[in-house]
Amino acid sequence: MNLEKYRVSNKIQLNNFKTKEVIEDANKALKKLRKKISKLQDAMYAEGKYSVLICLQGMDTSGKDSLIREVFKDVNARGVQVHSFKVPTELELKHDFLWRHYIALPAKGKIGVFNRTHYENVLVTRVHPNYILGENIPTVKKIEEVDDTFFYNRMDRINDFEKHISDNGTIVLKFFLNLSKEEQKNRLLRRLNIPEKNWKFSAGDLKERKLWDKYMFCYEDLLNRTSKENAPWFILPADDKPTVRLILAEILLKELKKYNFKEPTLPKKVLDQIDDFKTQLNNE
Repeated sequence: MNLEKYRVSNKIQLNNFKTKEVIEDANKALKKLRKKISKLQDAMYAEGKYSVLICLQGMDTSGKDSLIREVFKDVNARGVQVHSFKVPTELELKHDFLWRHYIALPAKGKIGVFNRTHYENVLVTRVHPNYILGENIPTVKKIEEVDDTFFYNRMDRINDFEKHISDNGTIVLKFFLNLSKEEQKNRLLRRLNIPEKNWKFSAGDLKERKLWDKYMFCYEDLLNRTSKENAPWFILPADDKPTVRLILAEILLKELKKYNFKEPTLPKKVLDQIDDFKTQLNNE
């Protein structure tokens, strides 16, 4: 599999990327990869030098929740932390826009998954600039000041944030689940047609769907402005769920292998006494 074709390395146009690929036996292949990811996380935890931040973005129904469940099913439960960022709370609004994301970062040895991320601050707020007024920013007095320059500045701050955490041992990998508008329609209808799925449906989903083109413009812009060597974006075809899960797992495995995580060895003084320790335990 050519995984580099999904990486945003140069300026891109979203409509040049497929929304659907189908890999046969993707579920079977994913089972094998899950075990390998688990072993890498164990080694990373033992080494204690790095953490991993996985950022997931995508339109409603793009499959983020089920992807997290299936890809990380075999990883030690204590080794994966998932954060889903909703509308900022009153406390969060009393801080800068990156504060709530910074305090949710994974500790060394762990994998952190942001289900919706700090990029909502240059995505949803760009589609709905009136949301910015609720942040009570001293330099923003009126809606006209929430312009492109405002969001370009925010993206620069996000680049700085990701550079800072990557310099300090956080491996940052960002994935945009590229869903087609037609497939979103099918998934929304499924939520309406299957009674036990009704709870997932929100009338707000239809309102946001009407803004599809604006969202795609904002996504394309942020992908081009914030995909860096230290924090790359990958655009994954999301119409087929088993396939997108497998591709993400393949990319994750490939990227983590670059770090050659090693479990620490015991000091020689302790190693020399291992046989004695065994004898003590066996003689109890």
